[in-house]
Amino acid sequence: MPKDLYEALGIAKGATDQEIKNAYRKQALKYHPDKHKGEKEAEEKFKEINQAYEVLSDKSKRQQYDTFGSTGGGHGGGGGGGFGGGAQGFGGFDFGGDQGGFADIFETFFGGQSGSSRSSRKSGGAMRGNDIEASIKISFEDAVFGCEKELEISKPDTCGHCKGNGAEPGTPIVTCKQCRGSGEIRTVRNTILGQMSSAHVCDECNGSGKMAEKKCTTCHGSTRVRVKDRVKVKIPAGVDNGSTIRVSGKGEGGARGGASGDLYINLAVEASKKFVRDGTDIHSEVEVALVQAVLGSEIDVDTLDGMQTIRIPAGTQDGKVFKLSEKGVVRVGGSVRGNHLVKIKIKVPEKLSKREKELYIELAKESGIDVKKGGWW
Repeated sequence: MPKDLYEALGIAKGATDQEIKNAYRKQALKYHPDKHKGEKEAEEKFKEINQAYEVLSDKSKRQQYDTFGSTGGGHGGGGGGGFGGGAQGFGGFDFGGDQGGFADIFETFFGGQSGSSRSSRKSGGAMRGNDIEASIKISFEDAVFGCEKELEISKPDTCGHCKGNGAEPGTPIVTCKQCRGSGEIRTVRNTILGQMSSAHVCDECNGSGKMAEKKCTTCHGSTRVRVKDRVKVKIPAGVDNGSTIRVSGKGEGGARGGASGDLYINLAVEASKKFVRDGTDIHSEVEVALVQAVLGSEIDVDTLDGMQTIRIPAGTQDGKVFKLSEKGVVRVGGSVRGNHLVKIKIKVPEKLSKREKELYIELAKESGIDVKKGGWW
């Protein structure tokens, strides 16, 4: 267990539940064993991150840790109130069930059972698998209109050979010889206050009280193996760069029959060469000739739905923006599309033919402009 659980996840003590979850996902992805094969330091860091998240993601365990600096000898008891107990004093503590708090402290120092069932506090039962992350790159068009992608992920999953019980098929599950089925190892020591007892989870059966007589030859009793899984993901229309999609039950397989975690897919959307996206709106520019802007014209513009003709009136100025309603992007889960905003860019000719030059000079004279004085030609 790390010395400081908050420091292990890189968060402040007052972090919200969502901040804890986000920090865990970020750290777990950074130190995942798949990225640091054979690196002992990374493996230890990954273990510390998971231990920290297991406590801080559970409200009762977090409360107990914040109050007493531990979670009750490692057997997963929840956190009760402080010794004051509010207006209730000592009477506010429940010594039964799985409340932890003062009951755990009582048992740790004085060895009493405090009326609770020890089996209810075992940590060796079913455990939900960890959530995992993956990233995929999709095109601008796929993000706008939605698509289906398939990716391959490597993850720990329930062993198919033993069906997740850790025993070689056909062999029994027996009572753990080390803890004799209690799921924990209790030690007693003499102090100036008398005998004090403490307990920790049995490392032979991981707190379950039972173990395989003959360990599975595939997973060696761990109940899980690393597998490669191909996952089909339906990406909805309207996602953007940095969006995250959750695929339920496609994370790591649970231990000892526990549910699988979830898969979080981070999307990287390629930029478009023709369009700029702003939320649900699309922006683009189109060049028009000077004479088209002066006299008015019909022009073709490229949209998400293909080419579309728009009419620009006579006297259109450079930078004028025309709106194509509902030609943008749909909001995820919605049905109404944003708009496409087309900006006019007037193109001034750099070279003129002799006839074009004569016509522009005549136009200048008609407008009372002395082109010679300007030195344009």
